[in-house]
Amino acid sequence: MSSGLVDAPPSEPSAPTGWRRHWLRWAIAISVTVVLLVAGIAVGIAVKLNGNIKHIDVTADLGATRPPKVAGTAMNVLIVGSDQRDGKNAKYGHHISGERTDTIMLAHVSSKRDNAMVISFPRDSLVQLPACRATGSLTGQRPHLGMINESFNSGGIGCTWKTIESLTHIRIDHFVKVDFTGFKSMVDAVSGVEVCLPTRVDDKKALLHLPAGRQTLNGEQALGYVRARYSLGDGSDIGRIQRQQMFIASMVKKVMSGETLTNPAKLLAFLNAGTKAVTTDPDLTPNVMKDLAVSMQGLDAGKIRFITTPWHYSLTQPGRVEWVQPQAGKLFQIVAKDQSVEGVKGGQAKVSRSQIQVELRNGTWRGGLATEVAAYLEQRGYHIAHIGDSGKKPQPKTTIMYGPNGETRVPTLTNDLQAAVSKPVPGATTNRLVLVIGDDWKGLKPQRADDTESIKGFDATHDTCAA
Repeated sequence: MSSGLVDAPPSEPSAPTGWRRHWLRWAIAISVTVVLLVAGIAVGIAVKLNGNIKHIDVTADLGATRPPKVAGTAMNVLIVGSDQRDGKNAKYGHHISGERTDTIMLAHVSSKRDNAMVISFPRDSLVQLPACRATGSLTGQRPHLGMINESFNSGGIGCTWKTIESLTHIRIDHFVKVDFTGFKSMVDAVSGVEVCLPTRVDDKKALLHLPAGRQTLNGEQALGYVRARYSLGDGSDIGRIQRQQMFIASMVKKVMSGETLTNPAKLLAFLNAGTKAVTTDPDLTPNVMKDLAVSMQGLDAGKIRFITTPWHYSLTQPGRVEWVQPQAGKLFQIVAKDQSVEGVKGGQAKVSRSQIQVELRNGTWRGGLATEVAAYLEQRGYHIAHIGDSGKKPQPKTTIMYGPNGETRVPTLTNDLQAAVSKPVPGATTNRLVLVIGDDWKGLKPQRADDTESIKGFDATHDTCAA
């Protein structure tokens, strides 16, 4: 598929495959929780939906020392995607006993109900884990440096809650654990969700065959879209996080639209499917969600931001990630103090990195260089549309190619590179930038401590076709 700038090259090998994630849970967890909290239960069906939701009390797992509750009515909800491969879930993969999680997020709703944030914690984050008690069949957790998702495996949702509070110093009010069997029906209940594909997709494993461009996916197609591994973007796990964040943003926008909220039958069908897929603490009832929804009626999709905890690949444990400081700490402080991310100042470029899609082409004989560069750009917040090779090698100069619609995005990428020249391509229609890596490649400039763009993320009105 052509990018609109030059002929598309053959694909370079995809990103490292050491991370074994099932990102389907990610998509469903955010879909259910954000919509329940923001769209809410606003059509008088709380009794029916309350019967769908399961509850678990984890108060005894949290310990006596917890972050203070900020004055006001801000709400922080822990979201965990449960990978339980039995019963109705067995058809989505090999049977595995018990539960695991590949998804940990935090939804923050401001006390003024004028903005909301959804923060994603990468599954393979290396962090200092706290002690958790044994409960039921779970062995508990000793304090140690490990991956953040270990807490769920060792101590369940209560241990995960305690771990996130200890790491972020954010007081959590509720949790939502999400199963993924209702995903297709949720998408179909809102008559599909719109996405934009940079290239055609043919993925036999995901049973997904879609043309390029803007289109609306039904439930079956959406399931394949969020499960696809190597047929979209650069094939990396972070790339999937970015793609699925945009999918969920599109779903939230659709559910919050008048088309859904003013159609009681459609909203009921969506909420019925969503509530059947969740388990919460006893205090997070449909009535609480309804009251929250009433207080947030003036909130629009542009005030809901999706953010990934600032990260970089670990130098000591390949395949793992570590959080970037001070950016991660600033993000957590904003949430803990119920501040607005819009007020953050720092080295933000003219066009946000989250609004830019980059196609990478290796113009050197160094195998895997484009994949390596893609990882660095993803750390900064760029979206990688495709990775491949240049038609001619070697290319002496690292070059940013752009069409008229992408010209305003060039300074942002240029400011992050040690050395690059830019080249306009007349007649191109895409906004995407094509970065051809040449023999003069010197890497990215060091990220400044005051560069806080990564904690701003993007909002639910983000249009991937315009990126």
